[in-house]
Formats: sequence, structure tokens, C-alpha cells
Amino acid sequence: MTSKSDSHSDPVAVSAVILAGGRATRMGGEDKGWVALAGRPLIDHVLARLRPQVDEVLINANRSQARYQALAPVISDDNNDYLGPLAGMQAGLAAARHDWVLFVPCDGPALPLDLMSRFRAALTPDTELVVAHDGDWLQPVVALLHKSLLPSLTAALAEGERKIDIWFARHHMAVVSFADQPDAFINLNSPAELAAYEARLLAPAIDPQQGVTS
Repeated sequence: MTSKSDSHSDPVAVSAVILAGGRATRMGGEDKGWVALAGRPLIDHVLARLRPQVDEVLINANRSQARYQALAPVISDDNNDYLGPLAGMQAGLAAARHDWVLFVPCDGPALPLDLMSRFRAALTPDTELVVAHDGDWLQPVVALLHKSLLPSLTAALAEGERKIDIWFARHHMAVVSFADQPDAFINLNSPAELAAYEARLLAPAIDPQQGVTS
């Protein structure tokens, strides 16, 4: 297993897991990965921004598995109770090929293109996980975890822990700000939020000197 300190000095291979295992109750129960944004499923937007940054992509999904399988290997969290993102992280750490595992949500169409480069820059010999911050709030489902955390996470879930931030706080954590990218972790949790973001995304650009440019 690659040591955590090695990862600081030399870029190493990274697996990524897209978390698509939730109920999406505020989206009417529709599988969020397949909700359309600007004519493409949200999962397509995420994959386009994620693939160039990592060496392996997996999708954690508890439904629509055949559809997701056409995009990347699928792993489930082996429960019928939707235990939340920590269960998806446990499944991802267990299945990933590489020692560092990046987790992102399936509804993050503006995922930073420099996510992994910034996360790598934050690693120290003691770092066990790296998590994104939007300038106001921690974004715990956008995180880089070392596989050595799997026993701790398994024990936490067995104890009934479901809150990511509480489990994160048990470990050596680095926090990386993306305050310069205000849309990076935009929440698209409801049809209204999706429609508002889509309208902004598709709106023509306006040049204050020359008016509409595109």
C-alpha cells in the first residue's frame, strides 16, 4: 500500500467514486444522476469534469445500476436502508483500486477542473483525508480519503454514525478552499434549483461594452 507521505512527494494514482446512492426525496424521488441539465444527464456533466483528473472512476448506486454500468463500473453499498453518503464511502474505499479515493456527488455539474491538483497540494505526511470548502461551508461529500480509513469507517457505521463531519473530525483532515469558484459545489436538490441554474447556464453572455456576445 502506498504510504500517505509518499503521496505528498510524488503524484500517485487516484480512484474516484461518484456518489449516486441517495433517495433524492427533494427531487421527487427521481434518480438525480439522470436528471437532465442543459440537455444532458447530471452524471454526464460530472464525468466530463472528473475523468481527466483521476485514474479510475466508479459509481456508487443503489438503483438504475444497468444504466450507470454503461458509464463506469457500479458498486452498491449493500443495504436497503439508504444509510447516506458514509455508506457509499465505505463501499468505495473497499472497491477502489488505488490507495487514495476521491468522492464527489452525482449532482455536481460545476465540479472544479483543478480539484485533484488542489487536493494533492494540501497533502502532508499525516493527512488522512482532504475535504473541500466553498468559502462559507464545508463540502463533506467532495473529499479525498485514504484507504487506511476503511476500518474506522466500517466501525463508525456499525455504531450507528451517519454524520460525515463527525466521523471526519476523528481523523487528520486538511481543508481546501474553493471560494474563488462560487458555483463549484452548487446544490441542485429540487426542480426549482435545477431550473434556476439551467437558466443561468444557458443565458447569453453579456459584454458591458458590446451587449450580448453569445
